[in-house]
Amino acid sequence: MSIGLLVITHGQVGEVLLAAAVDALGEPPMATQLISITADTDPEQSIEEARSAVHNLDSGSGVLVLTDMYGSTPSNIACAVRGENVAIVAGINLPMLIRVMNYHALDLEQVRDKALSGGRDGIVACTQQSDQE
Repeated sequence: MSIGLLVITHGQVGEVLLAAAVDALGEPPMATQLISITADTDPEQSIEEARSAVHNLDSGSGVLVLTDMYGSTPSNIACAVRGENVAIVAGINLPMLIRVMNYHALDLEQVRDKALSGGRDGIVACTQQSDQE
């Protein structure tokens, strides 16, 4: 069994990141759902949607929830569905998402750790001149 993936972000952030990851890797290797939060979103309704998504995505191995910015509405919604079989990571970026998809067969805690390392390792100061210049 594989973990499920729930992405909760502001506007189209999650949709664009997921599309870029799919372009790079092909179809997501695990059950995936996206919840987009806009200015007119009802947070209580979104919490119920997220609870339903976690229930539907969990095949027994748990669900990783990725959100964009800690302390914001998407992350608050994610934290509202926190549970024994749910891991939450804020600060989604493309390297994090691709790392999660590449290591989807690991257990939930290991995939959470891969998400954290992918997010951190994907942030690099580009200070050296390229050889092409």
